[in-house]
Amino acid sequence: MNNSSQSHEQGEDPRLQMPYRPQSLKGVRLRSHADYQRAYAAARKRQSASMSWFLAPRPAEGEKTLPGHAAPPRVGLTAGKAVAGKAHERNRMKRRMREALRRHLELLPAGFDLIFHPRRAVLTMEFAKLEAEVVRILAQARAEAKRLDRNPAASAAAS
Repeated sequence: MNNSSQSHEQGEDPRLQMPYRPQSLKGVRLRSHADYQRAYAAARKRQSASMSWFLAPRPAEGEKTLPGHAAPPRVGLTAGKAVAGKAHERNRMKRRMREALRRHLELLPAGFDLIFHPRRAVLTMEFAKLEAEVVRILAQARAEAKRLDRNPAASAAAS
């Protein structure tokens, strides 16, 4: 009998030793058109090498959160026909973006909506470079979210 089956028999599940990674973005996705429109209205457009992104604070009304806790983060992806081309190319861009985001969900800023607009370059760039850019954007978004949380007047002025 090998060691892995022995440890499993002793009650040690090897899957419990690995860090938890969500399987999808299902729980953190922006869904409704109204949510996208509200986020666009409250955010300022920012640019990176291969995408644009918007960061907007989530509204407090109607949220079911505990006092002192921020609303969970949400993320949205858009790939317009004019920028991305045919449907299979847009879908591939979104699949690549979703995977890069799924790997780094812990970096999403709580209490904020983040929307990505990838450019056509996302189709051909190496995945490692795409992932590094997404991580850099998430770090910038977290820093911006902290700044906006400390100074609520700045978030009102930004919108």
